[in-house]
Amino acid sequence: MASQFSGVLQLTDLDDFITPSQECVKPVKIEKKLGKSVAKIQIEDDGSYVQVNKDGGKQKLEKAKITLEDCLACSGCITSAESVLITQQSHEELLKVLHNNKANAEEHKVVVVSVSPQSRASIAAHFDLSSTEAGRRLTSFFKGIGVHHVFDTSFSRTFSLLEARRECVEAVQEERAEQQDSAHA
Repeated sequence: MASQFSGVLQLTDLDDFITPSQECVKPVKIEKKLGKSVAKIQIEDDGSYVQVNKDGGKQKLEKAKITLEDCLACSGCITSAESVLITQQSHEELLKVLHNNKANAEEHKVVVVSVSPQSRASIAAHFDLSSTEAGRRLTSFFKGIGVHHVFDTSFSRTFSLLEARRECVEAVQEERAEQQDSAHA
């Protein structure tokens, strides 16, 4: 039977992980003022959030908007496993390796950068470029600072989808063959 992979990040020496189904939790510090109580928040049947005041009055709350900067500045969903990976793959680490490659030819490391379609699209939107042009400029930038290979991860996504399709077709064909064998027996 084909192997199945989990959408969970796990490392052997760390036992914490976060599943993709968990929602973003932006930590908020609430300071209680003397003599005043904090209002309660309840979820209505339609999924909207309502603030319930001390006197029983209700006020519908707007959905919070979290920017990319908020998300990157928050550590609410990052586990120690992810923080290790982020540290190992930070821009400081990249610059250190690139500097060492220029200074020391004996300990030369091959540097590979992968760019996700989402990152490319965000950069394209920010700089008012086409996605293709943003990809070209990113590749030129990375190659210019000493990166050896720049890959677009949409290839790996497509490859993964094709492989999953192949595994699914094989599983269906095996099941049909087993059903036919049991029907003839």
